[in-house]
Amino acid sequence: MSRRALVAGFLVLSTSIAFSAPPGDPKSVSNEDGKYVDANGDPTYNVASDGTVDWYTFSGYRRYHADCHVCHGPDGLGSSYGPALVESVKRIGYPEFLEVVASGRKDVNTAKQNVMPAFGTNKNVMCYLDDIYIYLRARSTDAIGRGRPQKKEAKPASFTEAETACMG
Repeated sequence: MSRRALVAGFLVLSTSIAFSAPPGDPKSVSNEDGKYVDANGDPTYNVASDGTVDWYTFSGYRRYHADCHVCHGPDGLGSSYGPALVESVKRIGYPEFLEVVASGRKDVNTAKQNVMPAFGTNKNVMCYLDDIYIYLRARSTDAIGRGRPQKKEAKPASFTEAETACMG
């Protein structure tokens, strides 16, 4: 199944999910060709004792800094323009993260005007949405520090196949 179809499926499901449930334990319980998931089946990170990160965490770092850091600051720490996503992913689960990125969000009142644009048609974001989530999740639990991860696992063939299928 392509990432686009997967995201679309989650968006359909997310309309019936109450978005108050925070993410579960980020500990990986299984790994399919280098992609780790937690007990809830949500994508998660894997960091070896020597600091080597899984490919998806590394890819998420790259993709976050290509498309998200302009508003949300380096390393997900926030800015005067956008909130700290390392804090946001502590409070919202994976389905809500997908929904917010794809559809956008407005939080406008007399004290603030936060507007997250919809990225649902931006392949540079949507094709790598799991990766971005995984990276932010690793940052939110201090599993990885600031900056570019120094060591990474090899890129799985399935990643390249999914990327090619999604990007067209």
